[in-house]
Amino acid sequence: MVPSDTGSVHTKFQSENCCPQNKYPNVVTGGLGEKSETAQITFQSETSRNLSIHRRTQVKGLEKTIRQSKFISTTENGLNLIPKTPQIKYLIPRNREQKMEDEQKKSQPFYWGNTTEEEYYIEQGIKSTKSYYTSPRGLKLFTRSWQPPSSTPPRGIICMVHGYGNDISWTFQATPIFLAQNGFACFALDLQGHGLSQGLKAYVPNVDLVVEDCISFFNCVLTQDPILQNLPRFLYGESMGGAICLLIHFKTPDFFKGAIFIAPMCKISEKVRPKWPIPEILTIFARFAPTLPIVPTADLMQKSVKVPEKKIIAAMNPMRYLGKPRLGTVIELLRVTDYVSRKLTDVKLPFIVLHGNADVVTDPDVSRELYELSKSEDKTIKIYDGMLHSLLFGETDENITIVRGHILKWLNDRC
Repeated sequence: MVPSDTGSVHTKFQSENCCPQNKYPNVVTGGLGEKSETAQITFQSETSRNLSIHRRTQVKGLEKTIRQSKFISTTENGLNLIPKTPQIKYLIPRNREQKMEDEQKKSQPFYWGNTTEEEYYIEQGIKSTKSYYTSPRGLKLFTRSWQPPSSTPPRGIICMVHGYGNDISWTFQATPIFLAQNGFACFALDLQGHGLSQGLKAYVPNVDLVVEDCISFFNCVLTQDPILQNLPRFLYGESMGGAICLLIHFKTPDFFKGAIFIAPMCKISEKVRPKWPIPEILTIFARFAPTLPIVPTADLMQKSVKVPEKKIIAAMNPMRYLGKPRLGTVIELLRVTDYVSRKLTDVKLPFIVLHGNADVVTDPDVSRELYELSKSEDKTIKIYDGMLHSLLFGETDENITIVRGHILKWLNDRC
């Protein structure tokens, strides 16, 4: 049944410690980050601008402003105050892309536009629910489901895991909506420290516990709905979610009929992996301050998404983590990917792995190794020329159609 008010932050709720058929009250989806002050700017001439804040000095058309506040201030006129030191800020023009992003944020509460969730799901011909699930270790994890309409029984189940820094409420939804339109019941949760789930943002100190969260949630889904119990079950993982799906498979080797790996993080690409001796230094610091967001790395979204307009949409995600990776998270991901890359010969379930050969976030060569080294008798690999990391959102619509077609054909052959 489609939620009665999925466009609102308040939804009805039956049982908190249950699966996505139920809903949770007071889902707070407010913006993140610290509050910024706003400067008022009046343009008097091309070379003279008045800035009505504490103290100002003109320097060749730029105004150097000494302020008490530690915040970056943003004006409605499209200008930023960027700190040179903790107390000295400079007035500089904002780039065009940032202005476009700000304008769209005002009128686009969802990645598809301003249509409410309820209306959008009806338009797409599916039903969807959202709720909170309390894991065995006591974490409240936000969950969603996307299913065919009630008149169409599902023909398969897909348990989905998102990647690092992502969540299940923004562009990730496009894929399960597509799969639900084609007869599959899809279930996913925001991982610890991601999206609307409990935990410090983007902090994943122990991936093994995250794996246990996923297993317990998927078990809850499959055991509480009799309609789903006898359907074929598949794993689906994007990037870091691909590594988590492999770990789920190692713990439950016979539970799933197959898996779909989208640019899996079986190993972090050398192009974004910190260079020696940074990992060794970070390991030492992580023992004392694991939550510090100081790991130097490129903006993964910019390197993942190809289409400029889609970069703007991705950046509009109100739950997107904007900080640098946290020490403890990076060390843990290095540990996990090193472990997974050594265990590829233990992979036995049927799978399809899809990867762009221009991906600089995760390594397509490791996907080739997964295909070559695994003991699976039923395995498929698709390497796409010129495609980046975000295969199912960041590419051109034509490329996305190609990737979706390969996924759907693989599923149709097994359901």
